[in-house]
This record gives sequence, C-alpha cells and structure tokens, in this order.
Amino acid sequence: MESVQVISKHKPHAVCIPYPAQGHINPMLNLAKILHLGGFHITFVHSEYNHRRLLKSLGPDSLDGIPDFHFDAIPDGLPQSEDVDSTQDIPSLSDSTSKNCLGPFMELLSKLNDTSTSDVPPVTCIVSDGAMSFTIDAAEKFGVPCAVLWTPSACGFVCYTQYHKLFEKGLAPLKDTSYLTNGYLDTTIDWIPGMKSIRFQDLPSFIRTTNANDIMVNYIIREVRRTFRASALIFNTFDSLEKDVLKALSSMFPRLYTIGPLQLLKDQMKNIGSKLNNPTSLNLWKEETECLEWLELREPGSVLYVNFGSIAMLTTEQVVEFAWGLANSQRPFLWVVRSDLVYGNSALLPPEFMEETQERGMLAGWVPQDKVLNHPAIGGFLTHCGWNSILESLCGGIPVICWPFFAEQQTNCLYCRTDWGIGLEIDGDVKRDEVEKLVKELMEGEKGSEMRKKAAEWKRMAEEAVSPGGSSYQNLENLLAEVLLKK
Repeated sequence: MESVQVISKHKPHAVCIPYPAQGHINPMLNLAKILHLGGFHITFVHSEYNHRRLLKSLGPDSLDGIPDFHFDAIPDGLPQSEDVDSTQDIPSLSDSTSKNCLGPFMELLSKLNDTSTSDVPPVTCIVSDGAMSFTIDAAEKFGVPCAVLWTPSACGFVCYTQYHKLFEKGLAPLKDTSYLTNGYLDTTIDWIPGMKSIRFQDLPSFIRTTNANDIMVNYIIREVRRTFRASALIFNTFDSLEKDVLKALSSMFPRLYTIGPLQLLKDQMKNIGSKLNNPTSLNLWKEETECLEWLELREPGSVLYVNFGSIAMLTTEQVVEFAWGLANSQRPFLWVVRSDLVYGNSALLPPEFMEETQERGMLAGWVPQDKVLNHPAIGGFLTHCGWNSILESLCGGIPVICWPFFAEQQTNCLYCRTDWGIGLEIDGDVKRDEVEKLVKELMEGEKGSEMRKKAAEWKRMAEEAVSPGGSSYQNLENLLAEVLLKK
C-alpha cells in the first residue's frame, strides 16, 4: 500500500486516544498501527488506570513502545480503585471522562509540542474515540483536525443519533418499570433513517430507562451531538455489510469513512513492514494461549466458542443454566469465564458440570479471540454481540448464537438474525433446554449449515473490502488525503 505510506523527515504525528474500556482499546490500536504503517508517528493515550492494568496483564516492558510509537497516559478523574482487575462502572467512567479529561489531555498535547523538551514531531492530528469528544475541543484549540472513531456498529450508532427524538416523541423515558415486561418493548419504531421497522427492545438498551436525567442516555446524546464538530467520522465496518444505514448516516455526516474490519486492513498493510510487533493487542486480562494448543486436538468445525465479552456480568443462576445447556448439548466447547463475570465474584461452576465436561470442555480467563475465531476447530460462537466479536466472527466465517447484554448489542443481534443471516438468539431469561437446543441447531442443524455458508460469504466480502481497490482500502486513502494529511 505504498500510496498510503508517508515518506518525510518531519513525520505527521497522530495522537490516538480510545475510550478506556476493553472493547474500545483494540479497534483504536489497530487504527493506530495502520497509521503507523502509513508513516505516522503515534502517541497512544491510555487512562492511568488501564495503563496499570495493561502492565500487569502484559508485563512491565509491554508499553515501552518504539521511537515512533509511544504510549502515554492521563487520569480518568475517578478515585483510584484497589481492584486492578475489574471493569470500571461505565456510567461513572463516562461522566468522569467527559468532565475531567480535557485539562490533562491539553497538558499532554502541550508537552508533546514543546520543542525544548520533546524529541517527537509536533502533533498534526488527533484520532479519538467518538465517546471522548472533549478531544474535539482540544483539537480546535491546537488548530489540528480531529477524526473520531465510533466503535459500535453503524446500525447501533444510527439508533444513538435518534435517542433525542425518542424523548421528543414521548416514547422515552419509560413511564415506570412495568413497561419492561408489559409488552411496551414490542412497540414498533419505523422512522429511524436507513432501518426497516424495529421494536423498541431492538434499540440500544440505555434507552430503557425511567429517568429523564439518566447519565448514559444524556451522555450519548451529548457525544453524538458533538460528533458533528469532528473533522471526520470513522466506522469499523465495511460498505456492503451496512449499506442502507451508512447511506443514511452519510447524509448526516458528509465526512464519513468506513475502513473496517480494522484487523483485516492492518494485516493487509503489513507488507509495508513495521517494527511494532509487540503488543499485538492490548488486553486488560492476561491471555491464556494454551487454548490454541487444546484446539489443535479437536476436529475441524467441532468446537463451540463461548465469550460474553469484557463488561457483561451474569447471575450465578444464569451461569449455571449456560453451563448445563453446554454440557447437555454434548458438543466440545471453549468458554471464557472472566474473574469478574459473575455478580459477587462467585464464578464457581458446579463440580458435577466440571466432571461431566472435563473431556470435551475447556475454561479460560481470557483468550486471543481473533486467533480462536480463525482456528479451523471452531464451528460456532455463543456471544454477547459486542461489535468487535461480531466483526471477528464474520472475519472467521463463524455463525453465532446471540445473547445480547446491553448497549447496541441488542441492535447487532437483530441484524445477525435478519439482514446478515448468521445468528440465532437465546431469550434473555436463559434456560438450559434452550441453550442445548440452539447449540445443537447451530453446530449440526440445517439452519446452522445455512448460516455457516452466509458467514463464509461475509468473510469473503470483508476480505475484498480491505484489498487494494476495495471500499475500506480506498476509504482509508481518502481519510488520509482529505483529513489527516490535508495541508
């Protein structure tokens, strides 16, 4: 991709800052690596809390970087936590970053630009998570462009752009908690740009609130509104996957660039050569790579991979129902059970389950998911429907069973079942019999076979999108020429 590579004594300098949660960090890291491969100097900014977690999970030298790819950190404004291995409360974190991070971020930019003490090129652009819009204020003050990467799906994001209208139309907030169970969630919403009719329950879940002053709802409305001031809007998706929604969003945000799947695009650019081999990903939990050796012993397409992501928390009852559903399906499985997966941290599985499945099941605390989903032994994925997981599943050609937890995972689940044709859904009130039935259908049924073929088609289209001449490849070149490298 030589047309993208920048050859200059004075390198462009991109400051990349993700929202400080696991699902946001690696998409930004992939984008930062793509820019680095294209000749940019990179400063990658973590929260101090996550910086400490990463040093613990990856090792004390893991964030040393190289001369033209530095890691730095700013405070997130929350009180220091004693538990270094748990996910921070998302509403508190969102509220705190929006109120407290602008000052420390401006100080970091000033430090990087101080020629008397800094040995790096001056900052020429900011690439920020869309949920960290204080960076737009900083970019305007420093006179540099700010491109925002929204890490949800485009179909999830377009719903967020309509949150304010749900309030204007009197559809939210909910009158009281009975509306969660009285059939109101089946209300049809048929006016969201680029979407067919959907139900209220298919909207990103933050809107299911009885409080007009809900922190997350108002935070999202504010961050989306401020996105209009950004120099560019970037999505980790590809045109053919979400074409109707992207067409609608393009009319709202003229400078919109789809450059996904970022993992595949990064791999496509590796032929330029990069000294940045480590870390290949930034995981807040230590990866247990033994699972890859275990998968080598399994038949092709025989293993169900189970992972509910980095934030979802289950009750003990839900974990037990999933466990016995997996056991009763008689299928081999690899199940990621985080240390903080269960409320109250009592992630103890029944000893009878452990004994029953010891020959065909493996449990792990965290795994290199992209490698797992590309392993020939994997035949299906039981997932919370986070966008990274759905994209990685598509890139591996793997069909899914959906159990959405929160945010736009509900919307992703809808599209997996309908438009993309790759998913089945488990009821929110999970029962072992349904888990067993759907696992069997996915792994050995006719519907599972059809979804596997559809997933393989999406894999091919994703690979085409990031290849030279493909839509994502071309959109990256346009993003550089029109925004990040514009003179």
